[in-house]
Amino acid sequence: MLEESFWNDQQAAQATIAEANILKGVVNGMAAFKAKLDDARAMEELLLEEDLDESAPEIAELHDGAEALKQELDELEIQCYLDKPHDRCNALLSINAGAGGTESCDWADMLLRMYTRWAELRGFKVEIIDMLPGEEAGIDKATLRIVGQNAFGYANAERGVHRLVRISPFDANKRRHTSFCAVDVVAEIEDDVDIEIDPGDLREDTYRSSGKGGQHVNKTDSAVRLTHLPTGIVVACQNDRSQHKNRSTAMKMLKARLYERAEDEKRSAMEKIYGEKGEIGWGNQIRSYVFQPYQMVKDLRTGVETGNIQAVMDGDIDRFVNGWLRAGSPRSRNKDIVIED
Repeated sequence: MLEESFWNDQQAAQATIAEANILKGVVNGMAAFKAKLDDARAMEELLLEEDLDESAPEIAELHDGAEALKQELDELEIQCYLDKPHDRCNALLSINAGAGGTESCDWADMLLRMYTRWAELRGFKVEIIDMLPGEEAGIDKATLRIVGQNAFGYANAERGVHRLVRISPFDANKRRHTSFCAVDVVAEIEDDVDIEIDPGDLREDTYRSSGKGGQHVNKTDSAVRLTHLPTGIVVACQNDRSQHKNRSTAMKMLKARLYERAEDEKRSAMEKIYGEKGEIGWGNQIRSYVFQPYQMVKDLRTGVETGNIQAVMDGDIDRFVNGWLRAGSPRSRNKDIVIED
């Protein structure tokens, strides 16, 4: 950055600054934690010299500080697992209702709210790129753009089928119903990734947005749907008034999905990934949310579970994300893993 020619290429300069800020954040976070740890050790030595009683407020303050340091260390450890090529990227998260009819559409709407709350709790920015309402209630599908540091690395833990068991509010007989939704996550790849798309392989459709309305939103064909004919991949965007901007966003989404597909093929993992997610129905879920007859949310991949359903539906899903990151990291395979609620 001290080079005289650094600002000759504005785009490259901004990319370098962004990379430097990311690295500074990692180093500064470690340095700040070490400083807090040194302060806690110094305080412990002083208290030992004074030989205070366990009930002394200074001892309680030290214990509280130690608990806070444990939580901060846990977050630093999780960040060490986010070392894959695109973990730092923004995330494109899609929710699709599956088996269960109106129940599944309502369940998809509940998941949309959960992920929006979770992203906001982590300080991420959330944009709804595309949404298709259900016939009677909820949504049939939706695509979110989650913007923030390591957004894809964290959100990738949610890829799979999510199962809900509850007494249906749509059933006059108050019977228990089971619903399913599929969640897919891809990284919003950088513009410098080389993905060639032949214009002849694209089919573009424009239509009116299905939002709440406005001067232009529902009065012009501003929404764009792109279909990649060789692969059958379909993406859509309707969150902007401008058809041009919606098309640009849709192209970025298409490139991200094509890149993810290419990476899957290189790793020969396409069958594995879709084998894990499979049909949006029985036997393929990664997590179960049980509202009745008891209350429990359990991740079937890691065994992490909790009975606090309301907190989970309000976005408190980091325990499941962190458990998946620990269980799937090569660093974790050489030691015993203890996952606590």
